[in-house]
Amino acid sequence: MSTQTVPDTNGEKHGFLADGNTLRWFGTALIVALGLILGGYLLGGGLLRAKEADRAVTVRGLAERDVTADLATWTISYSSTSTDLAAAQAKVRADTRAIEEFFKGLGFPESALQPTGANVSSYNTPNGSIRYTVRQRLALRTNDIKLAQKAVAQQFDLVSRGVFLEEGSGMSYTFTGLNDIKPEMVAEATRDARAAAQQFANDSGAEVGAIRDATQGYFSIEARDGDGGGWGVSDTPYKKVRVVTTVNFSLV
Repeated sequence: MSTQTVPDTNGEKHGFLADGNTLRWFGTALIVALGLILGGYLLGGGLLRAKEADRAVTVRGLAERDVTADLATWTISYSSTSTDLAAAQAKVRADTRAIEEFFKGLGFPESALQPTGANVSSYNTPNGSIRYTVRQRLALRTNDIKLAQKAVAQQFDLVSRGVFLEEGSGMSYTFTGLNDIKPEMVAEATRDARAAAQQFANDSGAEVGAIRDATQGYFSIEARDGDGGGWGVSDTPYKKVRVVTTVNFSLV
C-alpha cells in the first residue's frame, strides 16, 4: 500500500511549509544583523566625528603699528603771588598777553589758545599780612604737530618774557585715527593667530580649520619709545598701537 503526502488546505505540502518558515526566520535574522552592523558603524563613525570635532586650539595673535599723533594739547598753568591782590592780577594778565604773543609769533591762530580756568587764594603770613595767589590756566589745542613741537622746543622763550610755567604744564600728543586702522589691524592679528595655530597643527599632524570663536581684546596706544619718566621727559607724537586677539580654531 503506497502513501502520499497530503496537501494542506492551501494546497501546499507540510514539508515545504517548514522550509519556508526557516527561510523567513533566517531572512529576518539577517536583516536584524545587518541593521546592528550598520547601526554600530554609524554610531562608531558618529563618535569618531564627534571626537574629531572636539579637536581645537586656542591661540593669541598680535598686531602692532607705529603711528604719529594727529592732535596736540598743551595745558599751560601760571600764577602770581603778592600781598596786593591787584598787583597779582596785573601780573597774571601781563603773563597772559606774553603767552598769547608767543604762540601768535609761532604762527598759531588765535582760536588755538583758550582760557580754561582761573583761581584766587589767600593765606595769612606770620607777620599778619595777607598774601594772594592768582592762578590762570590756558589750553592750546592744535592738529599741527610740527608747529606744536616747535612751540615745545622754544618754550623757554617765555622765561625771557617773564613768564614762569608751573610744574605739570606740558604738551600731550594724541592719535585719534584708531577707527581707521582697526579693521586692518584685527585682520593682521587674526592672521598672526592662524600662523601660531598652524604650528600647533603641524606638530599634531592636523590642519587648521574654521574659527570657532574669537575675542578681539583691546587696543592700546603707548609711546613708541617707552615712557622714561622723570624730570625733563615729555610726551612725543610717536606712538605704537597694539592689539591682541584670542582665537579658537578647529583642527581637522
